[in-house]
Amino acid sequence: MSLTTVHRGVLMSSGKQNQDDLFGLPSRGKADPGFQPLAERARPRNLDDMYGQEHLIGAEGPLRKFIAQGRLPSMIFWGPPGSGKTTLAEICANSLDFRFDSLSAVDAGVREVRKSLELAASAQRLDGLRTLLFIDEIHRFNKAQQDSLLHAIEQGVVVLIGATTENPSFEVNAALMSRMQVYVLNALEDAALQAVVRCALAGDPLIAPYEVVIDDWAFLLQFSAGDARKALNAVEAALSMVDLSTVPVHLSRTLLERVLQKKLPVYDKKGESHYDVISAFIKSLRGSDPDAALYWLARMLEGGEDPKFIARRMVIFASEDVGNADPYALTLAVSVFHAVEMIGLPEARINLAQGVTYLAGAPKSNASYQAINEAQRHAGMHQELSVPMHLRNAPTKYMKESGYGEGYKYPHDYPEHFVAETYLPEGLDAVFYHPTEEGREKFIRERLEKLWKGRY
Repeated sequence: MSLTTVHRGVLMSSGKQNQDDLFGLPSRGKADPGFQPLAERARPRNLDDMYGQEHLIGAEGPLRKFIAQGRLPSMIFWGPPGSGKTTLAEICANSLDFRFDSLSAVDAGVREVRKSLELAASAQRLDGLRTLLFIDEIHRFNKAQQDSLLHAIEQGVVVLIGATTENPSFEVNAALMSRMQVYVLNALEDAALQAVVRCALAGDPLIAPYEVVIDDWAFLLQFSAGDARKALNAVEAALSMVDLSTVPVHLSRTLLERVLQKKLPVYDKKGESHYDVISAFIKSLRGSDPDAALYWLARMLEGGEDPKFIARRMVIFASEDVGNADPYALTLAVSVFHAVEMIGLPEARINLAQGVTYLAGAPKSNASYQAINEAQRHAGMHQELSVPMHLRNAPTKYMKESGYGEGYKYPHDYPEHFVAETYLPEGLDAVFYHPTEEGREKFIRERLEKLWKGRY
């Protein structure tokens, strides 16, 4: 007996289904019990039908090359929900005539894994079928569950594709990671997401007759935030509440807001409000108002802003506006950025909030920022000035004999590890850095005043 597995996402058979049942309206006939949501019915069956992830499935993408060559390594797909992880796994299996088996790490344990591996071994032995085992949320498996997969991968019993929304470097053990390639999937860009929805609306036999028109793409795209499943579910939910008697059927913003119970934030992450809100955010930090800064942070997060963009601006702010008044601010800001990169939303909002409240409450100094501006201005004006001989490097005997490095005074040989010396080019006498009296910078100022008498 041949061992086969039914693929998820296969289009419905030609058996007729009453369209009214799709949208929850009174039925005139018996509904098809095999009904699938739109997101499943519209799942692509090959790479050419997919939108987005060009770095993986484009002409030079590794997945397209693997399929073309008829070979497939074990892989981990790391990406946000709705980015196509399951779809790509199914396409790989379909394209190479692999038997497809799937588990969810949420409700599967070692027992279920072993059963899947036994079936895979039987399929290979009896029918010559290779198995692609897809494990969703693989990061939820504990070490014992992950270790149970190692032998099967090494022996070629299965090709394993694991899907995760978490950084696999932290959530998947090293032994398993060493046997798998990691590929990152990105949230779908607006153009790709719009193409997915348009394709589903036009190609689905249950919906296409209604000629559905999305009146407010901006709302749908922003609500979906790069998640194709979320967008398709939203459209299907809206269709269950709309009057289908008039074609074309329009899905208005008002309808979408009512169905999804969510209003569109007044924030366009690619438009003018994007720059206005980030400006208000930075100015609130600079003004030492943590409450206002948190509000603008929340506005950006609710509007779908990339949290890494916010974290990068905070790293810049830590040096530009806090500076040496609190040198730890930069360390914290960089740590927040790494945390955001590692954790992702929604939990990363907590990391951002910690950074925001610290930066807003920290003493402020833009002395370093002003200093580099002034130094660059002088450098641009005096490109011709040469490096003083005593500061030059002298790696060769000839250079030493020519006076390179001659007369240089090594500060550590002097009291307080300091010696009054000229470090600027001859003829340039300028002060760029003016330490403030704020925070830690006050101590820097006091030390420099003591060392460089008269300069400060």
